[in-house]
Amino acid sequence: MIAYTTIGTNDMARASAFYDALLAEVGAGRAMDMGRLIAYAAGEGQPMFAICVPFDEKEATPGNGTMIALAAENPAAVDRLYAKALELGGTDEGAPGVRADMFYISYVRDLDGNKINFFCPAE
Repeated sequence: MIAYTTIGTNDMARASAFYDALLAEVGAGRAMDMGRLIAYAAGEGQPMFAICVPFDEKEATPGNGTMIALAAENPAAVDRLYAKALELGGTDEGAPGVRADMFYISYVRDLDGNKINFFCPAE
C-alpha cells in the first residue's frame, strides 16, 4: 500500500552518508537521486524511503508523533540496525526488545531528529 515515505534533512551530505551506510545493512540502496531528494529501495517495485531538503526551503523538522518503521528480517537484524544507527551518530530512543508480546523492535533518531524504528515479529 505504501509507495514511499519522505523525511526532511537540513544537511543532505550528512543524511545521505548516514542512510547509505544504514540501509545497506538491509540490502537497500539508492533507487533515485535528484540532488535535493534521495530515495532508497531494496529492489525494483519495492516501497521506497526518501530523504529530502524541504521544497519550501524552510528548516526541516521532525514531526511530533511521526515515526517510520523499517522491517527487519529477524531480531538479529533489528539488533544490527540499531547498533549501526548509533555507530553512525543516531541516538537511542529505545533499545531492542520485545514489545506488545508480538514484535521485536528498536527505536532511534537519525541525525536530523527523525524517529525510526526497526522491527520484526517476536520469535
